Amino acid sequence: MIGKLTGSFDSAGEDWAVIDCAGVGWLVHCSGRTLGRLQSSAGPVSLLVETRFREGEITLYGFWDGTERDWFRLLTTVQGVGGRVAQAILTVLSPDELTLAIAAEDKKRLTMADGVGPKLAGRIVSELRDRVGAIAAPVARPTGTKVRPATPPPASEDAVSALVNLGFARVEAFGAVARASQSIGDGATVEALVKAGLRELAG
Repeated sequence: MIGKLTGSFDSAGEDWAVIDCAGVGWLVHCSGRTLGRLQSSAGPVSLLVETRFREGEITLYGFWDGTERDWFRLLTTVQGVGGRVAQAILTVLSPDELTLAIAAEDKKRLTMADGVGPKLAGRIVSELRDRVGAIAAPVARPTGTKVRPATPPPASEDAVSALVNLGFARVEAFGAVARASQSIGDGATVEALVKAGLRELAG
């Protein structure tokens, strides 16, 4: 089982890259976000790898950091979301954006990914909206530096904390504030988000 590759970036296509590790080129399927990081990197690169076996075929999926890999694992627990579809979702939505989209039940944003129609988007939201808090602890990038977990902007985070202090579960508070933020728009104050979040939770 391959969990990580470290070497030099060799070449790339629409959804794959070749990493040269001591003269052996490993073909790894990646999101557009990870491909962009690889292509702009100078020197050695490292990718976290998820190895999948299907019908006698071995496929490697590569991730720039642990947050993206964790989201890949979570997405592929949903029926109808295979590795390629999960990577397509992670191409159009960053982990932060994906967290907010699911918490806010924003199915339309999910359909921006190739292979995701309204029905599948609805299933993703339904099955994962109570699990967005699963990716909550900081994770290490392959280089060893820390990546912060997906969080809403500062005002939204303060509003989420306020609702949690009032006794609501963090996942419920997160979703309520995300929906409130969408309806109010940019520049919303903490007070406005808390009030709107309470209305969301009451409804």
